[in-house]
Amino acid sequence: MQISGATALVTGANRGIGRHFAAQLLERGAATVYATARRPESVDLPGVRVLRLDITDPDSVAAAAQAAGDVNLLINNAGISTGVDLVGGDLDLIRREMDTHFWGTLAMIRAFAPQLAGGAILNVLSALSWSAYPGAGGYAAAKAAEWNLTNAVRLELAAQQTQVTGLLMAAVDTDMMAGYDVPKSDPAVIAKAALDGLEAGQWEILADAAAGAVKASLAADPREFYRLA
Repeated sequence: MQISGATALVTGANRGIGRHFAAQLLERGAATVYATARRPESVDLPGVRVLRLDITDPDSVAAAAQAAGDVNLLINNAGISTGVDLVGGDLDLIRREMDTHFWGTLAMIRAFAPQLAGGAILNVLSALSWSAYPGAGGYAAAKAAEWNLTNAVRLELAAQQTQVTGLLMAAVDTDMMAGYDVPKSDPAVIAKAALDGLEAGQWEILADAAAGAVKASLAADPREFYRLA
């Protein structure tokens, strides 16, 4: 995927990694960058085209696909973290996680797939696609589903030569992680690694050492990982 000259759409582009994606796409020469958010007035980045988009609302997704019919690079970045566990947590919050990360991502891909022949999709995943953490069971389950969605969609869209890439990282210094006292990556660095990997044709981008360590642990006894995590 060549970013220079591309027409990109970034979900959740009003803050965090999404805002860095939009800014760096412009810096790399993207012809048009659609920056989307549920509250379009919260997008403050010069040079982008702002669209209202709620990925959990089918009508909103359809309207975005119609308004941005020239997109050939879709970055599925929008996400939430409710801090809910699976056994004792609020089921409505667990459903919100799945509605956003799985169903919302799938809705965007289904809506934009016809125009992405020869283009690309980048799904923003997480190291929690492969692991779990107390207080993040709903998020981890939803990201695991989104990770395998990414794998399945890659196979389904191969015939139309759509590149499908997954981005995985651990904690990033964004509003979503503000309440966690853990080492965090710079979101600008994560966005750069993602766009570098996208242009290199990678299927999966491990944007930090922690994500690489989590993936490497999958071949071992899970008791070892959770003992040391």
